[in-house]
Amino acid sequence: MSGEAARPRLLLVEDSETQALELRLLLEGRGFAVERCATAEAALDHLNTRLPDLVVADYHLPGMNGDEFTRQLRLSLRTRALPLLMLTGARDGERQGLESGADAYVAKSADRDLLILRIRALLRERKGGASAEGPGVAAFRRGRVLVIDGSATYRTFLAGVLGQEGHAVTAADGPEAALVALDAPGAAFDCVTVDLLGPAYDGLDLCRAIDRRRALAESGAPFHLVGIAGSAPAKDFLVAAFAAGADDVVSKEDGDVLVMRVRGLVRRRLLEEDNRRIAGEFGDRERALERARAEAEAAEARAQLAGALEQANRDLADANRKLTEAQAKLVQAAKMASLGELVAGIAHEINNPLAFILAHQGTVERLLGEVPAPPGDGVAERALAKARDRVGSMRMGLTRIQDLVLNLRKFSRLDEGELSRVNVPDAIETVLALIQHKLGGRIAVERDFSGRPEIHCTPALLNQVVMNILGNAADAMPEGGTIRVVTESTGDTDIIRISDTGPGISEDLREKIFEPFFTTKPVGSGTGLGLAIAYSVVQAHSGSLTVETAPGGGACFVIGIPRQADSA
Repeated sequence: MSGEAARPRLLLVEDSETQALELRLLLEGRGFAVERCATAEAALDHLNTRLPDLVVADYHLPGMNGDEFTRQLRLSLRTRALPLLMLTGARDGERQGLESGADAYVAKSADRDLLILRIRALLRERKGGASAEGPGVAAFRRGRVLVIDGSATYRTFLAGVLGQEGHAVTAADGPEAALVALDAPGAAFDCVTVDLLGPAYDGLDLCRAIDRRRALAESGAPFHLVGIAGSAPAKDFLVAAFAAGADDVVSKEDGDVLVMRVRGLVRRRLLEEDNRRIAGEFGDRERALERARAEAEAAEARAQLAGALEQANRDLADANRKLTEAQAKLVQAAKMASLGELVAGIAHEINNPLAFILAHQGTVERLLGEVPAPPGDGVAERALAKARDRVGSMRMGLTRIQDLVLNLRKFSRLDEGELSRVNVPDAIETVLALIQHKLGGRIAVERDFSGRPEIHCTPALLNQVVMNILGNAADAMPEGGTIRVVTESTGDTDIIRISDTGPGISEDLREKIFEPFFTTKPVGSGTGLGLAIAYSVVQAHSGSLTVETAPGGGACFVIGIPRQADSA
């Protein structure tokens, strides 16, 4: 530790520049670090920033005087146990200073060595109190005083006076009884008074013995040791008393001053205990608060971890669902690709012999038309007419097969997977022709193609999406009904509405119908992929596919394709 840090710090409150300089030089020459304030108000401001080890204050100060300054110190928890030495030249200064709460009094005219002894004694008390008992002391209790005096009369008098002050007093007539009282179990005195001039024992030796026991105490705050001497004791005697361990020396003739000294010492000790108790309670509360804060942080961390785990589980489930959907789409895409190849192959294989048959059918029909009517009866003529009718019927059947092959080729469109201009009415009519076997004569189809005739999209948008929706609408009306197909165009969207007069779709199912493998059809009647594929195709066009309630009570599917796709 540096020398400046090890020096006791004193705050000198003195308005006189001359006396302040004299005292400062004296105190600094004896090893103290001194700070000086000229007024009590300035001293209070200084104490708000830094606490010294002891305050030396003049009683007569400008503005707030010394006793009021002392009372202000005792009102604050921060400074109420701070030792204060009062300086004054007034005749009643000691009484006023002690009554206001000062811990010691020294006349300005007193010997400077006695001033130093008083300061060192107060600092010694404060140093011992710093390591005293901690929290757990009762908040309110009586002061405990041990009176040692060989005179039964004075001992009884002093015990009675201190008892009237509210102290619990123990009396001893000599060293043996005093040491027994100090060693008694549970003995914890706040103040011990010793008659230094008793004829039955050596007061200074007793002070030394008591001071040694005080120094060896393992627990508890050291008590204050007050020596009682005759009137106007000599300087040498005072020096010896302080060297023997006395914290204060009081004249035996002035009982009131003795009582005030003891009262001040006990009061300061009780204040120090109260400070330690409060500090301990604050410490306990602070530790409890820290524990609660740590537990709250741990609980929050656990909650965050649980939330992160829950979120990870949701993300994993979502990823698994998307993977399942992707797998289903891949399977369906493979199926559709295979189906498209199969349809294209079948259409190609049918188209070649169909073209051959159509060519020969035309030749046969032309040749039959050139054959003249045979002479004779009408049997040959009727046979020729019948052959011409059969060849004409063959041409109608072959034309229907040719139209079917053309529709199959339009549906597969394997060479048209990219965006292109698609004629909406033609594409819808093609789909209607392909599912005509589902519609039959029981389902009527109403058309309103008032939207733009061409949109920019992939052929699958109309071939696959419209076919899936129309097929579902036909399946929903086994007893017959009406399907209405309407096209509309707004400023930035092309819309296709497909509605039916079936039973419709309930609100709780509308969010599920676009999920893969969800179907309301009986087992074996549907895969639950039709609308899921339709939804994915529309999403690929940055469009929307929604379901509403049709005006007739059935379902209405609305396909919306944004116009920006037209420039793609």
